[in-house]
Amino acid sequence: MARQITDKRKITFKCFAPTAKSVAVAGDFTNWEAAPIALRKQPDGTWVKTVSLPPGKYQYRFIVDDQWQDDPQCPERVPNPFGTCNCVRVVD
Repeated sequence: MARQITDKRKITFKCFAPTAKSVAVAGDFTNWEAAPIALRKQPDGTWVKTVSLPPGKYQYRFIVDDQWQDDPQCPERVPNPFGTCNCVRVVD
């Protein structure tokens, strides 16, 4: 019997917020606010978290100290129903 290979890829989210007390990533892969994923602060003020996601196109935003923020490193965005934009990450 052949071994099943997982299709998930490791994706790293990074947010530079040196004065923040908390940073999380929320998106369609976390059911948005239902299950945001906390990032861990690094000594240089960058918050980082690596997650495993199957291939696909995902929308997300950061929550920095309870405020929604864009990912400034993300070039692709789509409008959301709240009058702002969601960032888009494609997992190959």
